[in-house]
Amino acid sequence: MAKKQPGADLPAQRVQFREQTAWILRALLEKQMAVVELTKENFEQVVTSNPTVIVDYWAPWCGPCRGFAPVFEKVSEMHPDVVFAKVNTDEEQEIAAHFQIRSIPTLMVFKEQVIVFSQPGALPQGAFEQVVEKSKTLDMEMVRKQIAEQEAEAGPA
Repeated sequence: MAKKQPGADLPAQRVQFREQTAWILRALLEKQMAVVELTKENFEQVVTSNPTVIVDYWAPWCGPCRGFAPVFEKVSEMHPDVVFAKVNTDEEQEIAAHFQIRSIPTLMVFKEQVIVFSQPGALPQGAFEQVVEKSKTLDMEMVRKQIAEQEAEAGPA
């Protein structure tokens, strides 16, 4: 039986290690960039445990929703620091009713659990990117101050 040279398996082990590392990194990136499906079971947890959550309210039969989906996915990949989520309004009617979704698609941005943007209609990619960027830089202290002022002006409910 021939003796193996010390380190003869090293090149094959390095290739295998690189392949495994690449697979793990791809899996982590895909998980990080994946769009979250929101249900009544996880909605509150996702919104309260993340600083910025962008929600697309949609339905499978909705043509504009299907047209906006690739834009939503692409922009989500550009912003791994933001949670991008979708609510299927056919399956999650309680959520849609709670947020008074009357038209789909509707885009809603939660920043520190406050709705800072809500608009029906599919946005072009550039406009959607602007919404994401502005939501990331929004001064929430100022937003909360404005909300308090509006509530004070409205008086007791």
